[in-house]
Amino acid sequence: MIFNAFERMVAWRYLRARRKEGFVSVIAGFSLTGIALGVATLIIVMAVMNGFRQELLGRILGLNGHAVITASAGTLSEAEVRDMMPRIKALEGVVSVAPAIEGQVMAASGGSARGAMVRAMSAQNIADRKTLSDHIIDGSLHGFDAGDGVLIGSRMARSFDLKVGDRITLISPKGNPTAFGTVPRMRVYPIAGIFDVGMYEYDSSFIYMPLAAAQAYFQMPGRLSHVEVLTTDADKAERVLQGLYASLGPSYYLSDWTRSNSSLFNALQVERNVMFLILTLIILVAAFNIISGLIMMVKDKGRDIAILRTMGASRGAVMRIFFLAGASVGVTGTLAGLLLGVAFCENIEAIRQGLQSLTGTELFSAEIYFLSRMPAQIDYHEVTQVVLMALGLSFAATLYPSWRAARLDPVEALRYE
Repeated sequence: MIFNAFERMVAWRYLRARRKEGFVSVIAGFSLTGIALGVATLIIVMAVMNGFRQELLGRILGLNGHAVITASAGTLSEAEVRDMMPRIKALEGVVSVAPAIEGQVMAASGGSARGAMVRAMSAQNIADRKTLSDHIIDGSLHGFDAGDGVLIGSRMARSFDLKVGDRITLISPKGNPTAFGTVPRMRVYPIAGIFDVGMYEYDSSFIYMPLAAAQAYFQMPGRLSHVEVLTTDADKAERVLQGLYASLGPSYYLSDWTRSNSSLFNALQVERNVMFLILTLIILVAAFNIISGLIMMVKDKGRDIAILRTMGASRGAVMRIFFLAGASVGVTGTLAGLLLGVAFCENIEAIRQGLQSLTGTELFSAEIYFLSRMPAQIDYHEVTQVVLMALGLSFAATLYPSWRAARLDPVEALRYE
């Protein structure tokens, strides 16, 4: 064993300082607490950032195609879409192909109005989007293709005080030209279902409509705005995109989810890296506290070190004693921070709800953060990196004070005793 029983015993006694030497123990306690809080905070923040990215990515990819095909010249005809669909489905990694129409409207009901996005596709394609179809909380997709019923989000339904069977008015900014000018195009649709995907943007402003109804409303007979392609693995959508380029040719514009959402996920990555750097400084400050505490201990224990040396203790033994004293603080603090951070992440939503009930304020607003619950996903590879970094800083902090203790001259230390 690297540390023998004598060295462990002396190190432990030095950490348990007597009352008149209690200030050293206070500094050691602050160092331990600082490392524990730093490690716990870093684990919690990284888990929340990972959870936020995964939740956001899962919902965006669950509601949108992994790759999107649009015509360079504008809209697509149904004939050319029917022609390209067998070629797309034949590509490796393609799960489904969904012709779609998308357009902006003004939704109105009960004297109030708000902007909304209409997305039209078949009932089968909506059923394939499990993020949407599995979260229809009222109504159903039964007869969706045959009628004019629409699906709206839960937050939109609450804001307009609507339920299944009620009617909502859609107003298109592209109106109908008349002799007296352009008149906004308006039409009333019954609500066939209400969905709640847990993402504020979709729950508050998206409306799903049958394809035929959207073609009539947007005056696009026999036309489609784009085709969405779902793949087996969203991370390999770029490979499918290359196959689409080879199959369809240059007359179509192709993009995947990484391009359409690049600014959002790049911002999340930058924020994550900056948070990691800032929170690492907490652990670094705690490591400096270990250095200051050990230096004070060496100064305080100069007479004891000299006696140990005259009794036969080697410089290496003295260095190991103080290294063990400092490292014990770092290891204990790191383990405490690890347990605290993991426990907090496992119960983060319950903690949030408890704090909200105590303070009476909303701590995680869906309008700001897009999601309706606090996400946290622990990456244990990342947790291992945090723990190793904390241990490394703690061990490095003990080296200089331990070396100073080992270099102490017994004669000089005892001269004035």
